[in-house]
Amino acid sequence: MPNLSIKDVPEDVAEALRQRAARNHRSLQGELMAILHAAVSPPPASPPAADERKFDGRRGTRTIEDIARESRLLYPEPVRGGPLAVDIIRADRDSR
Repeated sequence: MPNLSIKDVPEDVAEALRQRAARNHRSLQGELMAILHAAVSPPPASPPAADERKFDGRRGTRTIEDIARESRLLYPEPVRGGPLAVDIIRADRDSR
């Protein structure tokens, strides 16, 4: 691999690089390599805007109305006889 060097680096810049390397838990050499790598790497592709997204059949694309309709079909009657939330909260509070 080729070696690179930078001459006449101002002390304040060198100190800032040392501090940055310490914050990132890297050596100065490792920090400089990370900076150079980021500088020459292509920028990441940005996700499409909300109006550009299309349905692709993946999970998580149902609307809340679809989920509610399915729930009403599966459970036409509300659950009865279970504990009330207020009773659970009171019991938990009183147990402390």
